[in-house]
Amino acid sequence: MALSYEASGVNYDRLDAFKRACQKAARETSGLLAGRGYAEPPAVRGESAYLVEAAGHYLAHVEEGLGTKNLVADEVARATGKCHYRSIGIDTVATIVNDLVTCGALPISVAMHAAVGDSEWFADGLRASELAEGFAAGCRAAGAVWGGGETPTLRGVVVPGAIVLGGSSVGRIEPKSHRILGDVSDGDAIVFLASNGVHTNGLTLCRQLAERLPQGYRSRLETGEEFGEALLAPSAIYVGFVAECQKRGITLKYAAHVTGHGWRKLMRLEEPFVHEITSVREAPPLFRFLMSQGPISTREAYGTFNMGIGFAVWVPPGLAEDTVAAAKAAGHEAWIAGRARREGNRKAVVIPQLGLIYEADSLQLR
Repeated sequence: MALSYEASGVNYDRLDAFKRACQKAARETSGLLAGRGYAEPPAVRGESAYLVEAAGHYLAHVEEGLGTKNLVADEVARATGKCHYRSIGIDTVATIVNDLVTCGALPISVAMHAAVGDSEWFADGLRASELAEGFAAGCRAAGAVWGGGETPTLRGVVVPGAIVLGGSSVGRIEPKSHRILGDVSDGDAIVFLASNGVHTNGLTLCRQLAERLPQGYRSRLETGEEFGEALLAPSAIYVGFVAECQKRGITLKYAAHVTGHGWRKLMRLEEPFVHEITSVREAPPLFRFLMSQGPISTREAYGTFNMGIGFAVWVPPGLAEDTVAAAKAAGHEAWIAGRARREGNRKAVVIPQLGLIYEADSLQLR
């Protein structure tokens, strides 16, 4: 029987309905900003980062969670004796700051939230120290200070022996011209930046697959790497890329952190465009393993996982090659993947090479 994210217990329709309800209620609080000397810019609700505007700058704020990737680290540790919590710490920072930079903000500070079901979680000194070391390493890679955090013990809420990881970040856009506005035009190029692996989305489905495999996380990919080790590769951090584009004067019209919803996330832009992907590279070995062993259909895979793409930006066609060069200078593989085109009010992601079309009703974030 084929695997799907919804069958594994993750229903985006229900999650996204709650997000839309929160946005509606949150808008009613916007007037309170005036008393602090700030205002809410138009069209920021529903984006990855929340912005407030002052006379000469913007401040950005993001709250994000790791998801269930740490449960994979726990299972791999039991099977191999290896601790991967340094990577988990990096992942936690990456999922936060990669959302923050989609608006053009560079992070100033990052805070950790680490909720456990029992304080005994911290008795494993190696695991705790690796988590702290990895979180600090992620902050250094993002150019941000680790400003603090919270470590509640939530007995009855969090399962004993588990930890729920997440956090928040504050960033700044100055000058204001560095803001990524979402002002995409017909014919703009779409540039993809490669991922380091599964990153932090779709792990619930990966865990379900591991339960089915005779050797579980010790199953081997075509490369010889173990499944669990491949899943735990630390996420790429794209802050340096955005900073490099700002340094070079490259106008990024829109940016998307490709996490939950897979390539459907290319439709996060509120304006209606057809995002046509004409250069599809072969999926990395980890994703080919997931699809073949699940089995997971091509449509489900590209609508759930990043499939080798961690970040996408929209730029004027004449700046596409410069954007690829900026990504490579920041240490990321990148290529021109397609273009945005107007088709009236239609919003879709079209991937002709794979025979895939995701229409607007498959991503309802606003």
